[in-house]
Amino acid sequence: MNTVLKIFLSMSVSGGLLILVLLLGKPFLKNKISRQWQYYIWLIVILRLLLPFGPDTTLLGKTYQTVDQVITQAAPLPQQQSPFNIPAEGAAGWEQNSENVKIPAENSITVHPVQDIVSLMVDHIWLIWLVAALGLLIQKLTIYQSFIRYINAGLTPVSDMETLDRFSIVTEQAGVKKPIELCVNPLVSSPMLIGFFHPCIVLPSTDVSEKDFQYIVMHELTHYKRQDMFYKWLVQAAVCLHWFNPLVYLMEREMTKACEFSCDEAVLAKMGSDNARDYGKTLLNAMAAVRRYKENPGAVTLSENKQLLKERLVAIMNFKSKSKANQLLTGILTISVTFVAAFVGIYPVAAADDHITSKLQATMSKNPTQIETGAHRENDTSQAERYYKAGSLPLFQIAFSRLDQEAQEKWLDRIYADNQLAFFGAAVGLLDEDCVLLQRYAEKTYANGSIAYFSTLAMHMSEELLEIWLDKALEDENIPFQSVLFNALDRGGEFDKLEEKQEKEWEEAHIAKYRAVGVTMEGKNYYYQGKLVHIFLDMMRPNRSFYTLDVNPAGTVNIKIVRNQNNEITGVAYMTEAEVTELLGDMLDPDDGADLEIIPVHLKTVSAGENISLGEYTLSEGDKIRYDIFAETGNGIQVFFAKGERRDIVYWSVHNLRQKDEPLKCTEDMTVEPPAKPGTYQLFLRASDGALGNVKGSISIFTDA
Repeated sequence: MNTVLKIFLSMSVSGGLLILVLLLGKPFLKNKISRQWQYYIWLIVILRLLLPFGPDTTLLGKTYQTVDQVITQAAPLPQQQSPFNIPAEGAAGWEQNSENVKIPAENSITVHPVQDIVSLMVDHIWLIWLVAALGLLIQKLTIYQSFIRYINAGLTPVSDMETLDRFSIVTEQAGVKKPIELCVNPLVSSPMLIGFFHPCIVLPSTDVSEKDFQYIVMHELTHYKRQDMFYKWLVQAAVCLHWFNPLVYLMEREMTKACEFSCDEAVLAKMGSDNARDYGKTLLNAMAAVRRYKENPGAVTLSENKQLLKERLVAIMNFKSKSKANQLLTGILTISVTFVAAFVGIYPVAAADDHITSKLQATMSKNPTQIETGAHRENDTSQAERYYKAGSLPLFQIAFSRLDQEAQEKWLDRIYADNQLAFFGAAVGLLDEDCVLLQRYAEKTYANGSIAYFSTLAMHMSEELLEIWLDKALEDENIPFQSVLFNALDRGGEFDKLEEKQEKEWEEAHIAKYRAVGVTMEGKNYYYQGKLVHIFLDMMRPNRSFYTLDVNPAGTVNIKIVRNQNNEITGVAYMTEAEVTELLGDMLDPDDGADLEIIPVHLKTVSAGENISLGEYTLSEGDKIRYDIFAETGNGIQVFFAKGERRDIVYWSVHNLRQKDEPLKCTEDMTVEPPAKPGTYQLFLRASDGALGNVKGSISIFTDA
């Protein structure tokens, strides 16, 4: 049986025992302790039903373990039989006389179809539980949404100033500071509170006496202050998860009653016990107005059914402050219930795993020939192969976890060669921290410049190993890997300062190199031989991505930096018209009065998933856009426009992934045309698949004058 289901079953048993304890104790404690305690004590039961935590040693832990052992012994581990059902101890003798033995073909393999089907059903019964839980939760949410739509359909905000003034006074008395809306809906049965984040008190009518209005609003505001709606939905979550346990439905009913009792008590404690009779009359008036529409369990209302109303009226009439002895009893009971909830226990996973392991070891020691590890390994390998080809990541991860280190290493080699980052991450997540296999791949991905893969490995490195790799990246001046390692060590601020320093040093170094070949700078303007430069191009080899591209409409000469095969600057050359046309295409025509804006891009690093804003631009219909972006390292790059800060709707987007043995680039020509509308847009560059390093190039916007 699935371990998760075992844990939930044990939680259900433990929670059920607590429910029985509270239900059996209710007749003895009902009139002796606070109603609010009787309400909030159910929260301990709910936490026991929802939280799979508990101490190692528990009161029922041994019971759960014994039951699990009985189930395990009833379904023994599968045995590997010798071929043709020959006993293992006679295998050698059989081999010597094999020529005299007739082998019945129909008995060559022993099959147990019924046992296999039963075993399969037991192993997957958790799916039935999960589907039922999700179905019940969806049903409750759908009913609640339908109820809210019904309420909103006839909802009218109260606009009468006198009523709003009375509402404001009661709100202040209740100590509620957050604005609460007051509305009227003649379709509702009774006053109620709806809305998790935008609370609203809904009244059937405002035509009530001032005293009734005060009690009604105080009652609903008390529900709001105590967050009863969240409490109720916590109960609904427990009911959905433990739908098979009839005791949780009793808990739900008792908690609903306790909610109203405790709210009445809280209102009377604030208004004074002298007002108990008038408050009871308000409940009777609310009950008299109840209609047929059934209220939703997700809302909190003033009136319920007649039987509950009777009990509430009795409790209201008998209301009085509790003595110190009652308060002491309440404290003792709270500690007792909490202790029982903590130590009643859940399914002891570790103990059960030890039992299964010991049983397996005992079986192997009795008859080693019955378990062939090679066959299991071959089966796991074939399963991994099947799930990998099917693209089933969760099932592949399970099969991968059963492989030995040698098989896992072969699979990692294959996954890395296939460039399947998702499968790589799933497999690496199963490796031990700083294991030999992880360190080997860290060296391999670092040498290959595979930032995304290295980043995945870094998530499973110890701080000590991360520091070692950071020292190496700093020594190698490998900025993209520095970014990954600083972030993994939660020292992103240090990297920002280092990046700023390196950026400044890089710019100073390039300015010096440009000056050595006759190119000078004044501010952001380039000059060559005393003339202002129109187009300045510095392109690296061999992937022809830009170091620098700058266009100054006031310039008169077009020049390019000449580099050798080692990317060292050797001189300057004037650009030919053909080179200018190749660079800018038909977007640059000095005779047509067109306006060209070129946005240079020069980013040392872009973190994985980060969106870099490249500015705000006004686009008109017919404008042409050219993307010409390259990234030295990284696996995916996206360039797009968006309206304001919204990133969910993008325009003129280009999203490219690195292809094997090819540079990562984003090059495309586009035109602003319907259905996209002219207007002001934000330009963004995004690292879509891992971090990017050394991103360069330009984005050109051509506007027809």
